[in-house]
Amino acid sequence: MEKKTREKQYQIIIDHYENKGLESFGLMSSQGWLDDPKRLVFTLSRYKFVAKMLSGCQNVLEVGCADAFGTRILLQEVARLTAIDFDPLFVEDVNKRMSDRWPFTCITHDMLAGPVLGSFDGVFALDVLEHIRSEEEDIFVKNMITPLAIHGVAVFGMPSLESQIYASSISRAGHVNCKTMPDLKIFMQKYFHNVFTFSMNDEIVHTGYHKMAHYLFAVCCSKR
Repeated sequence: MEKKTREKQYQIIIDHYENKGLESFGLMSSQGWLDDPKRLVFTLSRYKFVAKMLSGCQNVLEVGCADAFGTRILLQEVARLTAIDFDPLFVEDVNKRMSDRWPFTCITHDMLAGPVLGSFDGVFALDVLEHIRSEEEDIFVKNMITPLAIHGVAVFGMPSLESQIYASSISRAGHVNCKTMPDLKIFMQKYFHNVFTFSMNDEIVHTGYHKMAHYLFAVCCSKR
């Protein structure tokens, strides 16, 4: 018996399910949805902000994609995207779930070992820099922006140092290099002539008092 929704505009939902099945979470997003559902909302909001900052880019590099659950949001705004992670378990999961409607390249690569081959007009890293030890952060950023075009844009997002007393145990275990906003800007100015910083609380990006921000963004351009 054919299933029909009571309101005909929703029939596409049933058709999609019968033809394609259900979309699935990745390794990290699944755990987050189980243990802390609200976290998924502001995680995806970070991807939306990056998507708007890089809108119109022709070739974008995501560094530290984990399960790349939010990467699809970028694909609504950019022409092509390559996502990398140094953990092959995440990359395997991403490629198993790859959608033929939203395709992108996902490969295993350790940015500390060297830059990615190719040329990109946009690069970004969300929730990555805080996992890089301070003695390795320069080589990480240098390698990350080596393939960035001279007029390209880089976006970095990370939790603020001030937020760490409220961080989850999982987060605290991996966060070895959180920064204040002034320190993040000074660090990025080593590599870019123009650095614009923003605060974020929950899903809201703003220019409010940085010490009360849970999350920080640095939008960088004009590579030195």
